[in-house]
Amino acid sequence: MDFLRFLLGCLKIIIKGGRVYYSCLFFLLILIVWGAFGYFGQLQNGLITTNMRDSVSWGFYIGNFTFLVGVAAAAVMLVIPAYIYNWKPIKEIVIFGEILAICAVIMCLSFIMVDIGNPLKFWHMLPFVGTMNFPSSILSWDFFVLSIYFLINLIVVVYLLYTHFYKKEYKKSIIIPLVLLSIPAAIAIHTVTAFLYNALPARPFWNSALLAPRFLTTAFCSGPAILLLLFQVLRKTTKFEIKDEAIFRIAELMVYSMFIYLFFTIAELFKEFYSDTEHIIYWKYLLFGVAKNREIAIYSWASIIMGTTAFLLFLIPTTRKNFLTLNIGAVLIYFSVYFEKGITLIIPGFTPDVIGQFYFYIPSETEIRTAVMIFSAGALLFTFISKIAIAILFEGFSFESVRKK
Repeated sequence: MDFLRFLLGCLKIIIKGGRVYYSCLFFLLILIVWGAFGYFGQLQNGLITTNMRDSVSWGFYIGNFTFLVGVAAAAVMLVIPAYIYNWKPIKEIVIFGEILAICAVIMCLSFIMVDIGNPLKFWHMLPFVGTMNFPSSILSWDFFVLSIYFLINLIVVVYLLYTHFYKKEYKKSIIIPLVLLSIPAAIAIHTVTAFLYNALPARPFWNSALLAPRFLTTAFCSGPAILLLLFQVLRKTTKFEIKDEAIFRIAELMVYSMFIYLFFTIAELFKEFYSDTEHIIYWKYLLFGVAKNREIAIYSWASIIMGTTAFLLFLIPTTRKNFLTLNIGAVLIYFSVYFEKGITLIIPGFTPDVIGQFYFYIPSETEIRTAVMIFSAGALLFTFISKIAIAILFEGFSFESVRKK
């Protein structure tokens, strides 16, 4: 009964808002409907409506899935300083990292569902219900760790909001173990995702021991970049409070990850170009294009330039502590990682294919519209949960305030 009252209270928070709030909801709903009509075409006619073929069997969907797994792991960048080092300025905002993780995992699973074609096949991914081929299938392992990570963050968020709604003290014996468990779980979700690529020996482009560490370092940049921008927006539009010190500390932690990622990338490039084996064709396609097909090279160099520029902006204390250059750097690192994970990671691994043929892939309108649908739905869910969290944690919304009304 108490939990039902809590859910009804959350519903009241969601349906109340100002003009800007309703405008944002309307805009996201329009995008969802527009994208849904594109996905409906895929449901009717099958994956032939996408530009994926036998030569390139993974495309825009799996690229977005890989990117969002990294975004989901972003909560670790807040959890570690908050709970391991007991740094209070970040402890106040760590719940938003966990909310982002919940929404990102849901979007990850949505991209898997649309990528397999017939959504009815998704039940095979469910343990004890479908035939998920566990533990032989790496994808089943990925689904397993994603589910665990999702449940951990969901329990933490719901429990914290529930206790605050009833003005109760949360039990550290419940929260602390779950939060600590979320750290290895966050590392596991992106590591196992990297193993999905490593497990394909016929794809030399992905056969690198540095792939998993590179995944993790970019994950600890893309998610926090979103949060840096979000916190500033929330601070100006709601009663949400965050100190500048916390924002600058998150940016400082991102610098370390960016440096490690750039170092790993340089080491990978040296190995490939110095050895100059036949496998260098994949890297040449990635960086320079093959023949007249240079579509991927544009995104690759854009990712490199944006990532390097963001690293320099975050490295220098003066620009890192200036909100204009900080925000520019956050936007640059977000798109840098998105281009790297969403486009330049997948396609070169399939080009050329295992028999040396070149199929030059670009996402179809169906794939783009379906991706817009999923991202918009994720943004809508994040908006709802964040609004609930702000109302309960920072604006005094509680069971007592509801009862008085």
